[in-house]
Amino acid sequence: RPTLAAGEVHVYAAAQDVPPEPALLELLSPDERARAGRFLAERDRRRFAVTRASLRRLLGGYLGQPPAGLRFSYGERGKPSLTGAGPRFNVTHSGGLALLAFTPGHELGVDVEPLRVIEDAAALGDRFFSPAEASVLRGLREPERSRAFLRGWTRKEAFIKATGDGLSRPLDEFEVPLLPGEPPRLLRLAGDPQAAARWWLQDLAPATGFAAALAVEERPAGVRCFRL
Repeated sequence: RPTLAAGEVHVYAAAQDVPPEPALLELLSPDERARAGRFLAERDRRRFAVTRASLRRLLGGYLGQPPAGLRFSYGERGKPSLTGAGPRFNVTHSGGLALLAFTPGHELGVDVEPLRVIEDAAALGDRFFSPAEASVLRGLREPERSRAFLRGWTRKEAFIKATGDGLSRPLDEFEVPLLPGEPPRLLRLAGDPQAAARWWLQDLAPATGFAAALAVEERPAGVRCFRL
């Protein structure tokens, strides 16, 4: 397994729709098995188990510890972290693809979405995005409007996952670029004029047909991407 150097970010792309190996399932804690059992659909149970076991295996590799023995703590709004010293991490999944991101020292968030036509992209932009972002969406035609919406959505979701705020922070309180060719970055955050200089955003291409984004507090020394 590669070494996670200081200031570096590692991102793994993992297919969720694979049979869970018995050895992987044995890594899950009792509460994780119980959580998996609460999913009504077998597909969702399998996806959760595979992703959670992969997270434990990767963290165990970085720490040189048995994956099954790792313990997690949860923030006020549910963001997980290791109990004790270890890398910061974040996990996202959609459409059968999971992304798992790790870094030694700073908060980070990651988000992924399948590329698709968003029939009501303009209306969703009016509802959730800032007025400036919504105006950009209304000025685009399909299929670029849907791509711009997903570009903005993944960047915004990665940011609020990095901060640990989740959807308790309204998406119209901050702005990101939406147009193709514009570099990903945080343009504005209400109440925090220094935020744009402190946070670093990057688009990812984890698999054909997916949009994804990474947000890190401070620019990383490098980003390395892998497939499981």
